[in-house]
Amino acid sequence: MIAYTMVGTKDIERALKFYDPLFAEMQLDVCWKDESSKAYGKADDSNYPMFFVGYPFDGNQASVGNGTMTAFQFNAPQQVDRLYEIAMNCGGSSEGEPGYRPQYTEGFYAAYVRDPDGNKLAFVVYPKE
Repeated sequence: MIAYTMVGTKDIERALKFYDPLFAEMQLDVCWKDESSKAYGKADDSNYPMFFVGYPFDGNQASVGNGTMTAFQFNAPQQVDRLYEIAMNCGGSSEGEPGYRPQYTEGFYAAYVRDPDGNKLAFVVYPKE
């Protein structure tokens, strides 16, 4: 259903220092790169959703929308823990340390971070049935 997501940045080099290690850990490929943006996904699967980071196309400065968040799903809490650690070491800020969130559903495990521009990401594990 989703073809791609794009988040804006005010500094592409700073943004890539944050995103490159995260997406490498997720084993995602670089699917596009130019001087103003970069996309991650599966290079051999055009149906796999991509995640772009870049300068806004209209030339105006990037701004962050309150309530906007992209969530990435994983199979194990250890993956969430590792991605949170990478995000914190690469210029991100915490919006919620890794842990179970029973207020959403029993077994839901997540961590929430913001990239250096303030874009919010979640790393989540849904409970097994």
